[in-house]
Amino acid sequence: MKFSDLNLNKQVLEALDAMRFSECTPIQEETIPYILEGRDLMGIAQTGTGKTAAYLLPIINKLSEGGYSNDHINSIVMSPTRELAQQIDQTMEGFSYFVPVSSVPVYGGSDGASFEQQRRGLSLGADMVIATPGRLIAHLNMGYVDLSKVSFFILDEADRMLDMGFSEDIISIVKLLPENCQMIMFSATMPDKIQQLARKLLHNPAMVKLAVAKPAEKIIQQAYICYENQKLGLIRKILTEGRDDRTLIFASSKIKVKDVARSLRNMKLHVREMHSDLNQTERESTMLDFKSGKIKILVATDIIARGIDIDDIRTVINYDVPHDSEDYVHRIGRTARANNDGIAITFVSEKEQRKFKDIEKFLEKTVEKVPLPEVFGEGPEYNPVSLNHHSKGRNPNNNRNPNHRNRSQQSNRPRPPRGNRSPKEVKPKD
Repeated sequence: MKFSDLNLNKQVLEALDAMRFSECTPIQEETIPYILEGRDLMGIAQTGTGKTAAYLLPIINKLSEGGYSNDHINSIVMSPTRELAQQIDQTMEGFSYFVPVSSVPVYGGSDGASFEQQRRGLSLGADMVIATPGRLIAHLNMGYVDLSKVSFFILDEADRMLDMGFSEDIISIVKLLPENCQMIMFSATMPDKIQQLARKLLHNPAMVKLAVAKPAEKIIQQAYICYENQKLGLIRKILTEGRDDRTLIFASSKIKVKDVARSLRNMKLHVREMHSDLNQTERESTMLDFKSGKIKILVATDIIARGIDIDDIRTVINYDVPHDSEDYVHRIGRTARANNDGIAITFVSEKEQRKFKDIEKFLEKTVEKVPLPEVFGEGPEYNPVSLNHHSKGRNPNNNRNPNHRNRSQQSNRPRPPRGNRSPKEVKPKD
């Protein structure tokens, strides 16, 4: 379906035409009519399906038709991270180019001048406030933010927000909204906690659910079955094989991100890190340098696994196995974008095998297990079922790791150079 087939006004269509958008994605085709009708909505679709436009376009359309307050806040978009809030704000600027609709971004990590700018925008009123929960709560606590005229309230990446502990903040904000406020929730997944939140916030909502898409077929998925202390050595080998591609490395905690980034810097690799301990200036600078290609290797938590668009990431490495299948899809979905090819590599330790098996079941495919290079010796056997029986990871029938069953399948790539070895890295056997 084309956007021109929807009930959008001329100004919004002109903005879309200027941005060379003509065809709706499925989530946009399904949800925009409901939002234009004024219905509450629960939308389930993974990142990258066009959810941002699915709620921005109809709300911009309705705001541009008039009848809303000039000196109050008319709509709020809640985002779990500042990076996503920035991206929504940038998208908002494009969609509203020909439309007299104002917006104010409100997120933390910035300096005092930015806080004051946010305060003025919130006090004077705006058509749309794009905010992270913590920073909006901070402004609300100052007493100058009036939410009594808000007509539209959107929770973007609702499941991520709950995972990050924002449930109480969201409820406290919603309590300040008028009863007739149109409520819209978008989430990549629909666990029980999201269903409970939807029941609290939404009134007779329309439900739009797109099946969680499997990773793009053009993503080459591989896994190394290894011990935890072999992971750094594997990363060094992968990154020093002559690859000049942009590489994104995911780890599940900021402590691990810091450790991996430090070890890679010790290997004389040009690497940066992204996690919640960085201030806003550092995070913006890091993302800008990564997007521009100034740095080629970024180590990050799942803070950038969703909603961040960088088209030419060619390699994603999961330093550890994600907590669930959806996170795996979001992580590796950062590569093979915009018709590019990409490779996703996951390191699977003994304790992570059952989680990875669950991911394979979700994918309905077996991910290729790449044999460990011979210099690393043996790794654990991939046998998730036996882990409940305290298996030590060896094959009792062979006493050899399956990584070594077919020497002809092993990589012919050169061995990693000696030296610059991290204290936590296992030394390859001679």
